[in-house]
Amino acid sequence: MPAPDPMTRQAAPGWHGTGYLKPIVNHPLIEIGDYTYYDDPLGPEKFVGRCVRYHFDFVGDRLIIGKFCAIATAAQFMMNGANHAMDGFSTYPFLGFTGWKDKAPPISHGRGDMIIGNDVWIGREAMIMPGVKIGDGAIIGARAVVGRDVPPYAIVVGNPGAVKRMRFDDATIAELLEIRWWDWPPDVIADNVPAIAGADLAALRAVAASLR
Repeated sequence: MPAPDPMTRQAAPGWHGTGYLKPIVNHPLIEIGDYTYYDDPLGPEKFVGRCVRYHFDFVGDRLIIGKFCAIATAAQFMMNGANHAMDGFSTYPFLGFTGWKDKAPPISHGRGDMIIGNDVWIGREAMIMPGVKIGDGAIIGARAVVGRDVPPYAIVVGNPGAVKRMRFDDATIAELLEIRWWDWPPDVIADNVPAIAGADLAALRAVAASLR
């Protein structure tokens, strides 16, 4: 079975609100993996404007999103430009305004790049705070506020976001992280969608072995 083209904007036939982000987003500080999609009634083209906040070139931090991620409407990726320096006598962001910026000290990257792993599901209006790293296979609940790094295959809910439970046991998670099915050739993934969606670890193990 042939895999779909990850550079096709239309990801879901019959629904124009969902689209693969890789062919849509063209930003030097944003990297998005194959088959990651954004769903929004206003259209996936709104992703950067609606979802990526305070991402200023003069700060320089990057947003890196892996493959096969599912991002719901108005999820918020808060970049380091949202932070105001607190070690001076004022928290006013002088650097961002004409007439002041030439006199202001530069802003650091703060907590660094925001990195979202592969096969991550981010719920509607969830908020990811600056510099957070989210592991492969994690789920972020709707309107969760995530201020800390999230381990692979964790489910995070609430404000402040907290790990509610792990999706699988430690041994299964370790094996999934070793198999990394999202890095397989697209046609191999397509042929094995039943095993991936059906949690057939033995079948995935066999495919991984055949690809070595």
